[in-house]
Amino acid sequence: MADHKKPKHIAIAGNIGAGKTTLAELLSKHYKWIPQFEDTENNPYLLDFYEDMPRWSFNLQVYFLNTRLNRLLEIQRGTETVIQDRTIYEDAHIFAPNLHEMGLMSKRDFDNYFNFFKTLESMVKPPDLLIYLKASVPALVGQIQKRGREYEENIRLDYLKKLNVLYTKWIESYKEGDLLIIDVEKNNFAEKSEDFGDVISKIDSMLYGLF
Repeated sequence: MADHKKPKHIAIAGNIGAGKTTLAELLSKHYKWIPQFEDTENNPYLLDFYEDMPRWSFNLQVYFLNTRLNRLLEIQRGTETVIQDRTIYEDAHIFAPNLHEMGLMSKRDFDNYFNFFKTLESMVKPPDLLIYLKASVPALVGQIQKRGREYEENIRLDYLKKLNVLYTKWIESYKEGDLLIIDVEKNNFAEKSEDFGDVISKIDSMLYGLF
């Protein structure tokens, strides 16, 4: 039986287009949790990175790492339950390794970055619950096209495939804390209230030990 102490930190992980933001919004409404979304607007490296990836990949990843670490510290210092859209782990286990594998980040930069991540990781608590949204590449493409974000229009299939492979590898070895995997092709929480209800009952039993 889980204890009834209030969870501090719920995190949602998943590839581009998996539905992280939608689920974060739904759960924050249902549980009255504070949602925390990625801030892509104020990132000082993003435009440069898209112009010249090898030159700016390390800077961009360090910026993400710092931003996310600050948010984690805020969550730990606060008293409210926060639901976070994307995690510090995804930067380190998925996006940075992918840049390295694609030849867009040197081995030296990647090793430096990853060792820095390991140091920071040892200083912060993992989420009370990690929710992973699992989706095939066709499902992701469908979602990305449906929402029509301009900067996502040129995302290539092989890029999403590579990310999916890294996500699978990471989730299979995730031992930091409680993990709930939702297959978004079997569970349409965005449009079906009974599917969302299913997600809620799973979360309740994992966080509060309610059956």
